[in-house]
Amino acid sequence: MRTIESAEELENLLKEDKVIMLDFYADTCPPCQAIMPIVEKLADEYKGKIDIQKVDVHKFPDLRTKYGIGSIPTLLFIKKSEIVDKTVGVVAESVLVEKLDNLLK
Repeated sequence: MRTIESAEELENLLKEDKVIMLDFYADTCPPCQAIMPIVEKLADEYKGKIDIQKVDVHKFPDLRTKYGIGSIPTLLFIKKSEIVDKTVGVVAESVLVEKLDNLLK
């Protein structure tokens, strides 16, 4: 799992025909820290199948606005450059597994 380092990097990633999960987070956000171990575990489990990336909303407030991120953590599920699903807040690992499996269908 990588952290997006620039808006251009994210835009280039989205142009690729990949299955992606973006984790919009902040280091100072307790719910973000609570879900982080789950996201990291899933990044390992889905390595090579789903590109899981993190976006720090404090570094990139413009991306937060562009993607309509009101609350964090927000996870966006992207297929063929389109957002097909999302979660807001802390959710169970089983919910994320179901959403990731749906991305692969």
